[in-house]
Amino acid sequence: MILSDSEFGDIIVRKNPLSRSVRFSVAPSGRLQMSVPQHTSDFLVKRFLNTNRALIREKIPLSDPTTQRARDAKKKLLAKKARAYLPYRLEYFATLYGYHYERCRLSHAATRWGSCSSTGTISLNIGLMQVPPILRDYVILHELAHLHHLDHSAAFWAEVGAHDPRYKEHRAKLKAFSPGV
Repeated sequence: MILSDSEFGDIIVRKNPLSRSVRFSVAPSGRLQMSVPQHTSDFLVKRFLNTNRALIREKIPLSDPTTQRARDAKKKLLAKKARAYLPYRLEYFATLYGYHYERCRLSHAATRWGSCSSTGTISLNIGLMQVPPILRDYVILHELAHLHHLDHSAAFWAEVGAHDPRYKEHRAKLKAFSPGV
């Protein structure tokens, strides 16, 4: 649930069945995040927020709500670009090199450029739209190679190298960027 607040902006409220108390933290997006017991009413969530405003201001480093809105707009634009580009580029390389995957999923993970599940789902980060095209291609080829090798074994890297001979250089350059949006 997202709770809008005039001071803190959008607050992410997570209802956790294992939680016995209310916890405040900063989400990867920079927003205030509340973890509350599963059956906590919206009224109690708002009341707890209002009674702890001073403590939150003092103890939790939050982004300015204006910055949050700008970040949301950027994420929305990147997601639109990613939907229009990444699935088609993935399909292009899969067809070119004879890979078969089940599904393409777009994410906005804070720490990963992509992943490949054992069921054949390839996830690609929308943040790839902020890196040079050659590095996007490297990530796509890397994830496609995981369809045959779910680890980072020598055989995996040999397969990546067969499709991208400069993969070591691309891998090093990619470290200069952050997948978080």
